[in-house]
Order: sequence, then C-alpha cells, then structure tokens
Amino acid sequence: MSRKPRRRGRTSAASAAVQKYAAAQPGLEAITRQYVDLITHMLDDAGINYLSVTGRTKSVASYAGKAERLADDEDPLTEITDMIGVRVITYVHADVAAVADVLGDELVVLDDRDLGQETASEGRFGYSSRHVLATVAEDGAAKLVGHNASVQIRTVLQHAWAEFEHDIRYKGKIPEEHAPDLDRRFTLAAGLIELADKEFSRIRDVLRATVTEERDETDEEDPRIDAKELATFLGTQYADVGWSRSDHYAWISGLLLELGIASLDELAGLLVSIDSESIDARMGYKYPAGAVRRLDDALLAVFGAKYVALHGNAHRVDLLRARLEKLRADLPELPDLTDPQ
Repeated sequence: MSRKPRRRGRTSAASAAVQKYAAAQPGLEAITRQYVDLITHMLDDAGINYLSVTGRTKSVASYAGKAERLADDEDPLTEITDMIGVRVITYVHADVAAVADVLGDELVVLDDRDLGQETASEGRFGYSSRHVLATVAEDGAAKLVGHNASVQIRTVLQHAWAEFEHDIRYKGKIPEEHAPDLDRRFTLAAGLIELADKEFSRIRDVLRATVTEERDETDEEDPRIDAKELATFLGTQYADVGWSRSDHYAWISGLLLELGIASLDELAGLLVSIDSESIDARMGYKYPAGAVRRLDDALLAVFGAKYVALHGNAHRVDLLRARLEKLRADLPELPDLTDPQ
C-alpha cells in the first residue's frame, strides 16, 4: 500500500512557524484579554445592546493544524490571522452591523467579511457571521499595537446554528448515504434561523415603539427610576435608536438619582429643554447609538463637570472629559451647570 509523500518544504516551514507561535502564545493570552476588555468598553460606551463579548487565544495544536493545511506558497506567519479571537454575540441582526460600525470607528479595520451575505449572494442558506480583522492605531493602547484581532460578530441564533453544526461535523465522518439529507436539514435550519432573526427584529421594533401603561411591582424602598420604566420612556424619547443592555438602564438610573432626578416626570421636564438633534450632530455618531448613550450625552451636555464628578462615573472620568470638551466646543449655548458642588 503506497503512502502519500510528505511535502518536506511545507512541513519545514509549518514546523518553524509553529515553534515561533508556541513561544509567543502564552503572551498572546494577555493580549486577548485586553482586546476583550477594549471591545467591551467600546460597545458599552456606544450603548450597543449585546449578549456577550468573549475571547480565545488560538491553541498551538489548532495553529499547527491550520499551518499544515496551507498551500506550499503560503506563509503561516502572515496567512494565519486569527491567533487572537474575539466573539461578540448580539440579540438581533441589526446589532451585528452596529457592532461592526463601532469597530470601524474605533479601530483600524484590515478586513471585513459578511459570510452570511456571501452565502446569500450565491442563493444559499448556511453559515452566517460577520468577520472583522482589526488592530489598534499606532497611537492606541501600547500593548496592543502590532497585534491583530479577529472579531466574529453573530446573533445568538446564528451562534447556536454554527456551534451545533460544528459539533456534529466534528464528531467524526458522516456516513456517505446520510450526507445529502444532513446537508439539506442544516440548510433548512439555516433558513428558519434567518426568518427567526427577522421576526425578532420586528418584535423589537414593535415593542420599542409601544408605550405600555402596565407597571411591574417595584421595590418601594429603591428611590431610583425603575429600569423597565426608564427603558420604555427612553424608547419613546429616542424612538429612532436601538435598545441598550438591560443592566445599563439600572446603571444610568443611579446616575439620575445622584443628580436628584427620581421620577420620569422630572426627567421629561429636563429633556424637553434639550436640543437632542444638535447634540447628536455634534457627537457625530457613526453607529446607531443606543438610548442610554443618547441620554448619557444629554446629561453630560447639561450638567457638564458636575455629571463627570458623579460617583457612578468614577471609572470613566477621562472619557467623559473628552466628550465634554467636544460638546462645549460646539455648544456654548448650553446652560452652565459645571460646578460639581
């Protein structure tokens, strides 16, 4: 029985690349965690609604397998770009584009592929995910300069399909007689998931545009505006934007309380005097900023340094000061409430 000859040149090049990667891999784990923190901070600051942001550093074994599969004229050190991987899971498909927009605004994008769109252009249903290869600018976070991150963005339904499909195919060889039927079923499931994603988006749009008078039982001892009521209120106040993360409504409700605003009537009275369109134009959002981010900027524009100095903003003082400078440069007519006392 004859054996397939080994590609000596390819094996030598792959082996050298694997050895170099094995030496660097432990240090890349810290870089991966920093990228996760950075992207999480970006999405939170933008007010994007997402389920999770996670990361992984490619294992040496996985790198070695990928290096061996490359063509003879491909260099693993330049062709393998997913050593640092970040995955962002969103709830609905519209937020996938929003996340990609934030990355494009905050990072240097080297490549951007919408694999779901590529599949659709071929008239098929299948794997759907947005893959963005990005890096920080030369003047960005020093420890990240020179390191690229492969960011995978998908909805929770797309993620479920991809993980299940990968798990099934990874288990072993599929019997040839079952392969066509299995492929057909995966294609059918992909089509149903695309439909479900669209329906979830429609459901969100309807709920966001609907004001309900029903109120859940609240903790009477908590003086803050109820997070659910605030979400409904902001959904009408900023009807053209998306929802923010659930925990962000409770967080900004705490900031409102620090400002002495403990009811929706008080908040409505404050916002009625604010030119939101002017603030939005000055901020120059390049992505669909969520409702909490829009309120955050409105409060910053009105209260200035007083808002920056709030206890709940202690973790982002520099960020808010930079935003305030931008707002004050273009909005001198805003009321002067900058005295933190």
